[in-house]
Amino acid sequence: MKKPPGEFELIARLCAGLPRSRRTILGPGDDCAILAPSRGPQLLTIDSMVEGVHFKLKWGTPEVLGARSLTVNLSDIAAMGGEPAACVVNLAIRPGLSQAFFDRLYRGLRGAAAAAGVDIVGGNITRADQFSITIALLGEARGSVLLRQNAHTGDAIYVTGTLGDAALGWRIIEGELRAHGAARKFLVDRFLNPTARLEAGRALARIRPAPAAVDLSDGLWQDLGHILERSGVGAEIDPAAIPLSPAYRAVAGSDTAFALGGGEDYELLFCTRPRLSDAALSRRLGVTVHRIGKIVRGNRAILLGERKGAQGSVPPLTGWDQLRAND
Repeated sequence: MKKPPGEFELIARLCAGLPRSRRTILGPGDDCAILAPSRGPQLLTIDSMVEGVHFKLKWGTPEVLGARSLTVNLSDIAAMGGEPAACVVNLAIRPGLSQAFFDRLYRGLRGAAAAAGVDIVGGNITRADQFSITIALLGEARGSVLLRQNAHTGDAIYVTGTLGDAALGWRIIEGELRAHGAARKFLVDRFLNPTARLEAGRALARIRPAPAAVDLSDGLWQDLGHILERSGVGAEIDPAAIPLSPAYRAVAGSDTAFALGGGEDYELLFCTRPRLSDAALSRRLGVTVHRIGKIVRGNRAILLGERKGAQGSVPPLTGWDQLRAND
C-alpha cells in the first residue's frame, strides 16, 4: 500500500497550478498571502463542513464535495450583494483518506473557484479524528451592502428559485424518502450541487434603498426570523405562494413543510419595496423570483390561512440548527 503523503508534500501537491488573478500579489508558500487593496468595503465569511454532520463521503464524489464546500461560502457573499475575491482552506484530515481523494477534492474546489472568480491563496492542513473542510472567503462590496436589518413595514418578501428541494434530496439519499427517475435526480442534485446566487445578489445591491437579504441555508422559516429579529418587524407569509418545483410536488405534493423548514437551498430571501412585478424582478436578477409575503408591524411571522399557534405564530416550524443537528 502506498504511503500517504506528508503535510508539506500534500500542501505542495494541492497548491500546484492554482489559478491567480491580479488581485493576488502573493499566493501560497509564505506565512501569509498578500492581496491588492480592495476597491470597496470588504466582506469576510467562514464556514465548515464536517464529516458526519454536514456530509457523508458515500453521498457523492470528492469533486462534488470540493465544489460544495466553497459554494456554501459563496452564498454568504451573494446574500450581502458582494463579489467573491479570495479564500483560504483548512483541511482537518483523518486516517484512511488517500492522496487520490484529495486530488479529486481540490479538482472540484478549483473548478468552483474558477467559475466564481475566486483565488485560492493559502490554507492549512491538520490531523484530526474527523474529516472537515473549513473555508474563509473574502469578498468585496461594489454597491450597497444587503443587511438583514434593512427590512421595513410594507416591504414585499421575495425568494429566488424553488424551495425545499435540497431538504427532500437529503432525505432521499439517506433513505428516508423514496423517489425515482428525473424527480430523484433533480432533488438529489439540488442538495449536492447548490448554486450560489451571486448574480442576483449583485443586482439586488443596485436597488435603492438597499433591500434586506439572507441566504436560505437553514430553512425559510428560520432564516426569515433572522431578518425579522434584526429589523424589528413581523411578516405575513402566503404558503400557497411558496415556489415548489415539479420534482418537489412529485414527492411531497402540496405539503410546504419541507420548503418552510428544510435547509440547504442556498436561494436568496429578500425584502424590498413592491415596485416591480415578479417577472420584472426575475429579469433584473437573472433568476426566477416569487413574492411570498410582506413585512408587517410586530415581531412574529404568520402563515396566512394556516392554523395558528398562540399569539399568531406557527411554533413547530424550525430549521437547521448546528448545535442540535444530532439531537
